[in-house]
Amino acid sequence: MNLKIAKLPGDGIGPEVVEQAVKAVDAVCEKAGHKAEYTFGYVGACAIRKFGDAFPEETFRICMDSDAVLFGAVGDPEFDNNPTAKVRPEQGLLAMRKKLGLFANLRPVETFSALVHKSPLRKELVDGADFLCVRELTGGMYFGEKGRKDNGDTAWDTNIYHRYEVERILRLAYDYARLRRSHLTVVDKANVLESSRLWRQIAQELAPEYPDVTTDYMYVDNAAMKLITGPKFFDVLVTENTFGDILTDEASCVSGSMGLLASASIGEHTGVFEPIHGSYPQAAGKNIANPLATILSAAMMFEYAFQMKEEGRMIREAVKASIDAGIVTEDLADGGKAYSTSEVGDWVADYIMKH
Repeated sequence: MNLKIAKLPGDGIGPEVVEQAVKAVDAVCEKAGHKAEYTFGYVGACAIRKFGDAFPEETFRICMDSDAVLFGAVGDPEFDNNPTAKVRPEQGLLAMRKKLGLFANLRPVETFSALVHKSPLRKELVDGADFLCVRELTGGMYFGEKGRKDNGDTAWDTNIYHRYEVERILRLAYDYARLRRSHLTVVDKANVLESSRLWRQIAQELAPEYPDVTTDYMYVDNAAMKLITGPKFFDVLVTENTFGDILTDEASCVSGSMGLLASASIGEHTGVFEPIHGSYPQAAGKNIANPLATILSAAMMFEYAFQMKEEGRMIREAVKASIDAGIVTEDLADGGKAYSTSEVGDWVADYIMKH
């Protein structure tokens, strides 16, 4: 099968970590008889410098003409330190989500036995945790009407959701629950917020259509507590934009390292697969950044964009093996030998080919 992949490395460490993910993808394709075709696109600070636009039309067309987008990161100190900049790298990511209609963010959280000591939580709480956070990405308070009055002393943000937005994200979450352990937790604040009552109402309407999935409901404050006291309870967690933004960052503590967390943004058009870490400009060009989150994003790309579960498994198995063998970058080395970004990428690709 021919896989058309838009390669958008972006800024900072993006090019280095994406290159390691490409090595893993190529190894899987060679072993499984696929062919990956990559088309490079500019996004973020590099796009601003070349086109004056953080997400130029040319890059948008590349994404639309591809089956999946493998994305690195955006962000650059030149713009961070310039409050008057009219165009910023982060606008490229927001524009990409909007133009591609990416209404769902998928963030899997899993632990690795060799690294559970990295988590701030006790080993018995996190060892074996494995769940998927599904965050609605294009609605809610971030996009609702907002403003100020009374000479700026009063401010408001409107948390608005439409039925179609809620229904499509819930159906997506149910579909993914069916692919996992058939347990869906709907997180809201239905005891206080009208928008949350709409979420719960629609979830209760849909639940009978998915009799094979166990559905439960949890207030967001209780969910925040449960993520810390009992993360192994969750299988698939679905929630609105603002709650999801907060809870997914909290959930990153379970695994113990942000350098291990992949994500996918999917919706109406081409899905985007990316690590959750930023561009880490201080490490750019030093060959020290952890590529595993980006490599795991490539695994998600196989699973969610191409429906190739076995190919995704090959990458996940190789990443776990690299961690177990101590083939990791300095952030995970614990004082032992630290391998370079490219060495880790080479090792993972070699493992895929040999196993």
